[in-house]
Amino acid sequence: MRDWGAFSDAHRRPEPTALRIRSGRIDPGELLSRLRERGFHLGPVPEVSGYYRVRAGPSSVAQTPEHWLGLFHVQQAVMGLPSLALAPQPGERVLDLCAAPGGKTAHLAELMSDQGPLVALDPKEKRLRALLGNLYRLAHPNVLVIAGDGRTLPDTARFDRVLVDAPCSAEGNYRRRNGRIVPRKSSFVAHITALQETLLRRAIRLTRPGGTIVYSTCTYAPEENEGVLHRVLQDAPVRTEPIRLEAPHARGITEWKAQRFHPGVTHAWRVYPHHLDSGGLFMARLHRLEDVDEEESEGGAGWSPVPAAFPGEDPTAALTRIDEALAQLRSRFGMSPEILDELGWMVRKENIWVHTAKRWPVASWNDAAGGGKPDAPKDWRVVALGLRGLRRGPGNWETPTNHFLARWGHHLSQERRISLRAEELGALLNGSTLPAEGRPPGPVALVWEGRVIGRGIVGRKGLTHQIAGAYVERLRAILSRNN
Repeated sequence: MRDWGAFSDAHRRPEPTALRIRSGRIDPGELLSRLRERGFHLGPVPEVSGYYRVRAGPSSVAQTPEHWLGLFHVQQAVMGLPSLALAPQPGERVLDLCAAPGGKTAHLAELMSDQGPLVALDPKEKRLRALLGNLYRLAHPNVLVIAGDGRTLPDTARFDRVLVDAPCSAEGNYRRRNGRIVPRKSSFVAHITALQETLLRRAIRLTRPGGTIVYSTCTYAPEENEGVLHRVLQDAPVRTEPIRLEAPHARGITEWKAQRFHPGVTHAWRVYPHHLDSGGLFMARLHRLEDVDEEESEGGAGWSPVPAAFPGEDPTAALTRIDEALAQLRSRFGMSPEILDELGWMVRKENIWVHTAKRWPVASWNDAAGGGKPDAPKDWRVVALGLRGLRRGPGNWETPTNHFLARWGHHLSQERRISLRAEELGALLNGSTLPAEGRPPGPVALVWEGRVIGRGIVGRKGLTHQIAGAYVERLRAILSRNN
């Protein structure tokens, strides 16, 4: 490495905190102004669009109302590059094959303007909970979350773009781990490289001819990077292509320990900590070629409109319930038909999910698993689609959820939105009931500092909150720290 000195120096410095602004929910200038008023000083990361470094601040930037509201996401600047390299477009069919804990999934959804199906897959339930937490906080309604192993995902539906951010030895996280990296044993290397290669080959199979795959890791090890890419390029229907981003990097290496790699690896990027004052990353962009007897296509086979009823639910009853819920949103909450008509709705048990995916591959996956039977044994299961929108309450009223209100609560009528001062919000969170004269009974959107933070309820005695306990504890701590 020619710049070994800069590489070594970067590893001796603490890694600065970076964040990505949640575009579409707040203007960057407004967010920066709000954080500046709280004592934070930020500067852009010019090489990675939408990212800012925290140069100084009174505490962790994650302990701010703006983070709680989902107006930004704390993420290493270098980790924005794979999503930017994949470059998904609104309306495309996109797959994140190793999605949890969801930082890249959320970035992909943002680049898609929350329009079109984005499938996020991971086999580990605990990591999926973290992914869902990030997606709900950032309010992305177009993500279909699947619990499953990417190596066995059905190939009955093809994607336009696939991200394979593969499990790895994570050497690039050296700075974040305070200089502690677990030594790589030969058994681990054999296991992890086999897993990485299998995932990449499956991703290629799941991509339509003409589509794009990005393979990435957060490690430096050639065995997990160029070595995997080399074997795949030998016989898979793909070719590497240049990554059209303006960021400092080194090229993929062409040989390692007397092994020469496929010349296509030179299109790959190695991003070291000194390039962006961030972590380490390897990534390569691949173009999916035609197989023998396979024609270039749009990959529409296997995709169908998202139904009104989740598999196993009664379709007629689901449509009736959705119609009634939309009528309530219009008449009781003052939401305009134009807003509601842009959204998709699906009944699953007590919830009505709201989404902007429009199409999904689940029907074809069910057919592959067992002739369309929803209870047939599968290697995967649907965890969530979009956001929980409404939940049936007493008197068969459909009650908007906190997640729905955080995303669309500003579209409610004025009488269904109640603005609170910090001391009023604190009192509510501590269990007090506030006066609500002149307000109609029922659910309302609670607004603080111009943003909807959750749901309240107006009853006979006044206004109380209906924010879940875990969220209340964190919000209470944020209030005490920022006021």
